[in-house]
This record gives sequence, C-alpha cells and structure tokens, in this order.
Amino acid sequence: MEHLIEFILAVFLITNLMMAASSRLMHCVKIVMIQGLLLGLLPLFLGHLDTMHLIAALLNISIKGIALPYLLVAAIKRADVCRELEPLVGYSTSLVIVLLFFAVSFWLGTKLPAEESYLQLATPTAVATMLTGLFIVMARRKAITQAIGFLTFENGISLFGTGRMLDFGVAVELGILLDVLVLVFVMGIAVMRIKREFQHIDSDKLHNLGDREEAE
Repeated sequence: MEHLIEFILAVFLITNLMMAASSRLMHCVKIVMIQGLLLGLLPLFLGHLDTMHLIAALLNISIKGIALPYLLVAAIKRADVCRELEPLVGYSTSLVIVLLFFAVSFWLGTKLPAEESYLQLATPTAVATMLTGLFIVMARRKAITQAIGFLTFENGISLFGTGRMLDFGVAVELGILLDVLVLVFVMGIAVMRIKREFQHIDSDKLHNLGDREEAE
C-alpha cells in the first residue's frame, strides 16, 4: 500500500514539472484534472478511511477531477485561446525554478517528523505543489492560466492535509472546495467579460489600460 501512495506522490511531482513547462492551456487543464483525481484516490490508500474521508475523496474526484476541468475547458473555448505565448518567465527558466522549489521543499520535509516513510514524501510534495501554483499565478499572463495556478496551489494545500492525516483536514478541505468552485465561476465570468470588452485576456495589459486612463 505504501508503494501506491509513494507512486501517487511521485506522479504529483511530475505533474508540477509538466505544468511549469507547458504552454498549451488544454494540457494544463488535463494536469489539474490528474491532480484532482489523485487527491481523490489518496485517502483510499491511507488505511484509516471513514465516512468523512470518503466524502472528501468523492468530492475531490467529482469537483476537482471532473467539474472544474470542464468549466476551465468551456472558458478556454469561449475565450478562443489555446496557448500562453508570452509568459512573464520563460518555460525553460520556469522548469529550473520549479526544480529549485523541489530542492527547498525536500529540505524542509527533512525537518518535520514523520512516523511513516511515505509521510516524508507527502509534505515536500505538498509544499512543492503550493509553490508551483503560486509561481504559475505570478509568471503567466493569461487570466485562465492564473486560475489554473491557483487551483494547483489549492491542490497542494489539500495534499498537505491529506498526506499528513490531519484531524481537521477534511473540514478545511470541504470549505476550500466550495471557495474554489465559486472562484472558477467568477473567473469564468471575468474572462468572458474581459474578452468581450478588450479582445484579449492578458491580465498585464489591464495595468497598461489603467495607466492610459490616468494619463488622459
């Protein structure tokens, strides 16, 4: 069973690298979908499954693995955009930065006590996922990509609570799921309005728009 948990955590790390190196929005959505499915499967292998953990697993699979990716795909199609062509940080540099996140995360993981061997991998994987999500939010221009980065960040929080088997992790997870669902709805509406009014969804161009209005 521990080997399956370690495999899931290893796949999580791989998806973070793929996220940092990918310019295709659909590809990024698929990566977030994989992370959501993995979060749903992880509690099933921890050996202490109860009703609340089962509910959290089903919600992760249904919301993060199915519903949210579907909403993101719909937003991408309506916005008529498929790539992040001009990121603030290049993809090769992004990959190096994420690898540095991995190194820092695993160094921090060695400072935390863990009774089980797989918990030594769960904490640094969760921290690396959170850092990767925050980096995507800051290093990309498209509003949709930034929403994907936020979802990745939230996946890291969920992974930390699940992997460390925190007693309050389920309650926190249920609250965060609702917040994320609302966020994606709001982001979808915002993306559509930005696209309709300004013919683009580059968030940095909105700052230029504000500067021009002040100049006038």
